[in-house]
Amino acid sequence: MRKLDLGGKATFKNILHLALPSMLAQLVSVLYSIVDRIFIGNIPLEGEIALIGIGVVAPITTFITSFAYWIGFGGAPIFSMSLGEKKEENAKKILSNSFILLLFMSLFIVLVFYPLGKPLLYLFGASEASFPYAYSYFMIYLAGTFFSILTLGLNQFIIAQGKSTLAMFVTLLGCLANVGLDPLFIYVFDMGVSGAALATLISQFLSFVFVLVLLLRVTDIRLSFQKLDKKIVKRIFKLGFSPFIITATDSMIFICLNTCLKNFGGQDADFYIEVATITQAFFSLITGPLLGISSGTQPLLAYCYGARKLDLIKKAEWQLVGFALAFCALCVGLSFFLGEPFARLFISLSSSTPNERAISMSNQTISIYMYEVIPLALQYVFVDGLTGMGQASYSIWLSLNRKFILLLPLTILLPLLSKNAFLVFYAEPIADTLCSLVSTVMYFILRPRIFEKRLAQNNNLLE
Repeated sequence: MRKLDLGGKATFKNILHLALPSMLAQLVSVLYSIVDRIFIGNIPLEGEIALIGIGVVAPITTFITSFAYWIGFGGAPIFSMSLGEKKEENAKKILSNSFILLLFMSLFIVLVFYPLGKPLLYLFGASEASFPYAYSYFMIYLAGTFFSILTLGLNQFIIAQGKSTLAMFVTLLGCLANVGLDPLFIYVFDMGVSGAALATLISQFLSFVFVLVLLLRVTDIRLSFQKLDKKIVKRIFKLGFSPFIITATDSMIFICLNTCLKNFGGQDADFYIEVATITQAFFSLITGPLLGISSGTQPLLAYCYGARKLDLIKKAEWQLVGFALAFCALCVGLSFFLGEPFARLFISLSSSTPNERAISMSNQTISIYMYEVIPLALQYVFVDGLTGMGQASYSIWLSLNRKFILLLPLTILLPLLSKNAFLVFYAEPIADTLCSLVSTVMYFILRPRIFEKRLAQNNNLLE
C-alpha cells in the first residue's frame, strides 16, 4: 500500500489508478478468446464451421473461469479490508489460504471435466459438423485450466495491493504470447483449432509464472504457505459467491442461448450460433472493461470500509458511476461504426465470397445488445460495490435476480412462445435494463444499514 494511499482524499485519482490498468487487463483477457476466434474463423475452407464449434466451447470455458473469480474476488476484498485495519498478518493468511483453494479448485475441475467433454459439448449445442472442432479445442484448453485459474485468482491480490499496473502486465504477457503463437500453430504448423488451443495453453503458463514471481518477490505482501483457516475459507467462499454466480450464470445463459438456437433455429441453427458467437465477442469487449472498473476499484471500497472511512466510499461511488456511464456511452457510440467491420474479422478473410448474411445479422444483433449497455453500468458498479464492502448476501441476491429471475426465463420463453429463434437476442437487453433499475434502488435502500452496521462493529471483520 505504500505506492497508493487508498485511504487518501484523492479518490478519483485512486479510481483511475486502479480502474484503468484493470480495464486494460480485462480487455486484454477478453482479447485472448477473441483473437483465437478470429484466427479460427479465417482457417481456409473450414473457418466458419470451426468458429461455430468454438462458440459451443466458449460458455463452458467461461464457467470454468468463474471458479477463479470465486476465490480471487472472494479473498481480495477481505485482504484489502485487513490492510485497511493495519493487520498485515491476517492479509498474509488470506493470500495463503486463497492460493491453496485455487490450487485444489483447478485440479478438481480438470479431473471432473475431462471425462465429461464429449457429452457436454453435444448437450450444449454442438452439431455433428461442429463437434470435432469443439472437442479438439476443448481437450487441449482444459489442460491449461490449472494455470489460468491460478493466474486469474492470484492476480486479484496484486490489484488489491494497489499494483494494478503490474496485474495488467500479467494479462498482457499472456495475450501477446497468444497473438504471436496463434498464427504459428494454426497456419504455419497447420494444426487448426488444436493449434489455437495449444497457443492459449502456453500463454496461460507464461502468465502463471509471471504472477507467481510477482507475489513471491515483488509485492508488499508476499505469498507464503500457511495452514487453512476455517474462518478465512468460509469468508472467502461466502464473499466470492456473488462474482462466481455472475460469471457462472453468464455461461449458463450462453449455453441456454445456444441450446434454444439449436432447437428453434431449424436448418439455420448453426448459422444463428455463429451470429451469437460474434455478438457475444463484441459485447464482451464492453463488459470486460466495465468489470475492470467495478471490480478493479473494489480494493478502494474495501480498504475504506475496513478503515471506517465511509464518506470516502460515498464520494467514490458517484465518481465510479460517472466514469462507468461515460465509458458505456462511448462504447454505444462506437458500436454504430464498428459492428459490421468487427463481424467481418471473423468470416470475411477465409472465403472469396464472404457470408454477407452472417455479417449483416451480426451487426443487427450487436445493435440490439447496445440498448442495455448504459443501464448495465449501474448494475456492475453497485453490485460489485456491495461485494467490495463485504456484503455478499445482498450482492448474491441482486446477481441471481438478474440471471435467474429475469434473463433465463426470457431466454427460454421468447423463442418458445414466438417460435422465432431470432427473438432470443432481445432477452438480455430487456433483462439487464430491468435488473439495473432494481439494483440501483436496492443499493440506496441498503447502504445506510450497511454503514450503521460497520460503525457498530469491532475492528476485526473476520470475526
